[in-house]
Amino acid sequence: MNSRTFHLHLVSDATGETVITVARGAVAQFSDVEAIEHLWSLVRSEKQLKRVLSSVAANPGVVMFTLVDAELRQKLQEGCRELDVPCVPLLDTVIATLSRYLGVESQNLPGSQHVIDGHYIDRIEAVNFAVLHDDGQAARSLEEADIVLVGVSRSSKTPTCFYLANRGFKTANVPVVPGCPLPPELDQLRSPLVVGLTCGANQLIDIRRNRLRMIGQDEETEYVDPAAVSEEVKHARRVFSKTDWPVIDVTRRSIEETAAAILQLHAKHVDGDP
Repeated sequence: MNSRTFHLHLVSDATGETVITVARGAVAQFSDVEAIEHLWSLVRSEKQLKRVLSSVAANPGVVMFTLVDAELRQKLQEGCRELDVPCVPLLDTVIATLSRYLGVESQNLPGSQHVIDGHYIDRIEAVNFAVLHDDGQAARSLEEADIVLVGVSRSSKTPTCFYLANRGFKTANVPVVPGCPLPPELDQLRSPLVVGLTCGANQLIDIRRNRLRMIGQDEETEYVDPAAVSEEVKHARRVFSKTDWPVIDVTRRSIEETAAAILQLHAKHVDGDP
């Protein structure tokens, strides 16, 4: 490995979603650095922990964990000290701060962040909604959405929808295609927030070319023709200019940044702010 590549061991007593999200967010702060991830989920026994430590010994790097069982935590930290590798408990500071503030001890329940409660069910329903309403499908039930995204092909509509769905927001997306009218249901929406997504033509061409390469299709099509794509982007902007929808340029935004901007708009929408 070169100096810009390192092993990152992510250890969790649940699915690993929390440790993955935090770790990737931290690594993203360093340019030109690549983490080789080793995910260890549902680690709840000493036998499983031994396998983790064996892997760490074979591939030394950084260990990040979200274990709540005191004995397993201690064994992991002691093992990492013996191997002379850094070991980071991601939830310790947060849990300790909450415990001090609330004046109560934490329950230390493995995987408790994934208990099937109302929020979990909302997320599942939101994901199902996103699947059923992807790329303009099921337009007749768009009124049931919390958020509707409208934009040209490959403007990050679908991944943003699923990111928002994972936050519990029912999100649909509708494509803007030159020569094809938008579904009439869009003009009749009263409850959902409708957001237009736009993107620079050059970036859109690059994204589409990569997509065509991935699926093994000819790259010399109108789908990536500079003149056609430029006109497509202009057409979408003309469509948005005729509405009162807020518009977000995703050209230099990550999915997370786009979603954060949409959620800010949604909060204002729910509060009735202009």
